[in-house]
Amino acid sequence: MELRTLRYFVAVAEELHFGRAATRLHMSQPPLSRAIKQLEADVGALLLARSPAGVTLTAVGVVLLEEARALLDHADRVRVRVSEAAGVATLTVGILGDGTDPGVARLAAAYGRHHPGIDIRVRDTDLTDPTCGLSAGLVDIALTRAPFDVTGLTVRALRTDPVGVVLRADDPLADRDGLLLAELNDRRWFQFPRGTDPVWQSYWNGGRPREGPVVRTVQECLQAVLWNGTVGLAPLGHGLPAELAVVPLTDMPPSRVVAVWKEGDTNPLIRSFVEIATSAYHR
Repeated sequence: MELRTLRYFVAVAEELHFGRAATRLHMSQPPLSRAIKQLEADVGALLLARSPAGVTLTAVGVVLLEEARALLDHADRVRVRVSEAAGVATLTVGILGDGTDPGVARLAAAYGRHHPGIDIRVRDTDLTDPTCGLSAGLVDIALTRAPFDVTGLTVRALRTDPVGVVLRADDPLADRDGLLLAELNDRRWFQFPRGTDPVWQSYWNGGRPREGPVVRTVQECLQAVLWNGTVGLAPLGHGLPAELAVVPLTDMPPSRVVAVWKEGDTNPLIRSFVEIATSAYHR
């Protein structure tokens, strides 16, 4: 069995959906289906039960999933140890936004357990670069939020967060259980500096042109709300000062936490980082 085919199988077994697995693997669905059928032929048994209701693991598939995970984990450890022996023992991670995210804490602990000899260097970035320095070659991998221009990049979704509007606590809308974007059309919204990724700017402006003060950091966003009554957006579940309130936006697309790296980068430290991050953020 090839390691690549086992990775395909693990993706399908975890997603229980060929389409989602193909998206996760950054490939089309037909070759993925063919690879799984060939794997079943090699094993001599069905691994996945397919029906109109979806995909489920057979008893043989459950066994193979457990063994495949162990084998792939071992293969990644081998690659990392070889890289360490070759002197490639540093990974630079760009992080955008809230460093208190519990997903980051779980990822840091888990990666340290798996790779205690790796020197992790963290580059904290502001809101003007959603790639956290990746596009400029300053980091090896980024933990950030989509959407933004992903040309030349590979993206793995880690979590989806609903988004709310941040308002002053004494704002007339602050006591609402939910708001529509259209109800905020007459407000000023924060803006990012000229030259910031337009896809990124459009998302945080609710999908249309807005006017308002220019900010670069999360704290500047919050201060713009406090001082000027500017509309700010933020993922729900993050702590705010008592002077501020957050109201869910019922028609705002959710914010996706993602891991991003350069397309075609085969550094085994990045591969291992992505797999551990996927587990840490899905808890």
